[in-house]
Amino acid sequence: MTAPTLPAPDATTPDGPGAHGDTGRAAVPRLRHEARAVHALVHRDLLRLASQPVHTALMLVQPVLYLFILGGGLAALIPDATLGVGYQTYLFPGVLMMTVQTPTIMVGIRLITDRQSGYLRELLMAPVSRPTLLLGCCAGGTIVSTVQGAVLLTLVGTIGLPYDPLLLTLLLAGMIITSFTLTALALALAVTLSRPEVFNMLLGLVMMPLVLLSGGFFPLKNLPGWAHAVAAVNPLAYGVDLLRRCIALRVPGGAADTGVQWSHWHPPLLLEAGLLLACGTVALLWAAHLFSRPE
Repeated sequence: MTAPTLPAPDATTPDGPGAHGDTGRAAVPRLRHEARAVHALVHRDLLRLASQPVHTALMLVQPVLYLFILGGGLAALIPDATLGVGYQTYLFPGVLMMTVQTPTIMVGIRLITDRQSGYLRELLMAPVSRPTLLLGCCAGGTIVSTVQGAVLLTLVGTIGLPYDPLLLTLLLAGMIITSFTLTALALALAVTLSRPEVFNMLLGLVMMPLVLLSGGFFPLKNLPGWAHAVAAVNPLAYGVDLLRRCIALRVPGGAADTGVQWSHWHPPLLLEAGLLLACGTVALLWAAHLFSRPE
């Protein structure tokens, strides 16, 4: 895929002939160029998504199989009274997490492969700051993963959830927050590595335990104490809990008390959302700091 067309300097930016003019007046065009660079990178990711419908469909197959085969099979064994809702309804936030998780990981892999292929070097020649390029990668990954997760929202009626506009909006907002955090974490890891094989190996070692300890498949309250400690620092657990509590706001029962707990205290929904945003912001700032260093 060809590189996106990034903005070139003009006479009103610090890179052009007018750099010695009014600094305040030059700042606005400069910000406009930075915003255009972010837009170009997001547009690139959306074009990639639109040009690979088969690949996108295959990425959705596994979550759907989990939802209907695993969820349907265990639903007959686990009574609704145990979770407050049917098991498929309980599993749905975990399936949404699986759906948005894969595209966010691909952002990190793509950054490493772009560095190896020389594509990243071409991007770095653009008259915009390095953190802006990283922000564009993060924004594109967040939007793509959210779009793929939104496709699964069309299935809510098949698992007993209502097609409630407010419920769908809450789930969409939860996926945006979660996608942003996971994308930022993937970028923070990717900027420290030079080989995609190492990236994949580290994710293979870390991701499976984090998924199992996210509360997506079974209540965290049934796990031993050490698992509660791991869940308390597991961003996937907060993402699953956030989505599940969005459902609980609109569906009676909703299994809202089965997620992350701090010494038997369940943090409020807004606090969990704030922690996810803070985690993603810190990870992105750290990645931008590392990315800004000369190679």
